[in-house]
This record gives sequence, structure tokens and C-alpha cells, in this order.
Amino acid sequence: MAASAYVFTPCEIPSLPVVGSDARFPIHRVYCVGRNYAAHAIEMGHDPDQEPPFFFQKNPDNVLGDGKPFPYPGATSDVHHEVELVVALSSGGRDIAAADAMAHVYGYALGIDFTRRDIQAVAKKMGRPWEAAKAFEHSAPCGAIVPAAAGPNLDDAAIRLEVNGAVRQEGNLNQLIWKVPEVIAHLSRLFELRAGDLIMTGTPSGVGAVVRGDRLRASVAGMDDLVLEVV
Repeated sequence: MAASAYVFTPCEIPSLPVVGSDARFPIHRVYCVGRNYAAHAIEMGHDPDQEPPFFFQKNPDNVLGDGKPFPYPGATSDVHHEVELVVALSSGGRDIAAADAMAHVYGYALGIDFTRRDIQAVAKKMGRPWEAAKAFEHSAPCGAIVPAAAGPNLDDAAIRLEVNGAVRQEGNLNQLIWKVPEVIAHLSRLFELRAGDLIMTGTPSGVGAVVRGDRLRASVAGMDDLVLEVV
């Protein structure tokens, strides 16, 4: 059978580098966990004890890798940073038990969920979707993926974000309301998870605005920093 023909050349598959390898990690989907640190839920005006985890998505080609600068987007004057641990899956499925979830993890990366906060505020007020606030071009910078065996200690690893050398966000992975195995299990009840999926696991408190010229440094203990400039 002849190879498939397309009416135009398909876009390149989004991917991220892998520490210690020349091969790249192909991205299938990008899932994000909302309000997964208690202090951040409180600063956004919510009770962290009242709700189960909820999710939204970014597009695979929203991922900005390889240390590229973040272009300040249009249609907004209030873009906020949200530093996150990113989980990269090597396999998936449906209805994964939390006890089995870590077997599907390929590795971890540092990421930033950039949010058009002014657009999100309008969407929340009107009960509308968040895509325009969350899933815009370059809105998910990520560092190189660290294989799981060399990744951070999920039970006790500091996570922070500095802007121009000043600490803006600071927390610990042990403060996640829903831990990584639980997040994978919950997601797998809603979607069929697959190899190449990225999960942005939530952000600690201290989110705030960025402007052009800002230099951001994201860090999780045990991983190389993610450094980028807003242009």
C-alpha cells in the first residue's frame, strides 16, 4: 500500500530534548492540573479542601523548548508565570490504579504555565472556557526531560521561580494536594493516556505578572534550572 499523501506538508511533531540522550521525546498531549498546591488555591480565592482535581489542556505545539525566549503574547496586558513540575509518560491507558501509575512515567521536566490572567478573569466571570488564556503560542516553556531514575525526590524537593534574581514562587513537591500517582490515576479515568503525554502538575503560591525584559529561573531540587527571557 502506498504511503499516505497529504494536501500540504504536516507540521513537525513537537518534542523536547532528553538529558543524556541524542533522542528527543515526542509530545502527544499536554494536561495541566489546576490549583494543586493549597497555598495557590487560597491565593486564587478557593478552598483547597472542597474539590477533587480538575484539569485543562494546552496544545502540544504550545511547548517552548530548547531554552528559547518567551515572546510576550498579544491580546493581553497581564501575563502571569506559574512554575510547575512536568511529568512525561512513556505509556498510558485507561483506569490506571494509583499504585501502578509510576510505571508509566518516563521522566520529569521543569515547566512554566504562562497565563493571560486578564483573559482568564473574564472567562471565569462569564463561565467560559480557558483556552484563550492558557493554550496560546509558546505558553508552556519546558526544560529537558530527566529520566525518572535521575529525577527529583517527589517526597521532598524544593520548587521555586525567580524573576530577575528575586524569588517569586517557592514551595515543595510534598505540598502537592494530589500526588503524581493520584494525578495520573484521575486523568486516566477521563482520558486514554498515551506515550508522549506531558502532565503539568500545578504551581505553588506567588504567581505574578511578567514584562518584556524579565529573566526567569525555574528550579526543582535535583534538576538543572530552566532559564528564559521574556521578549
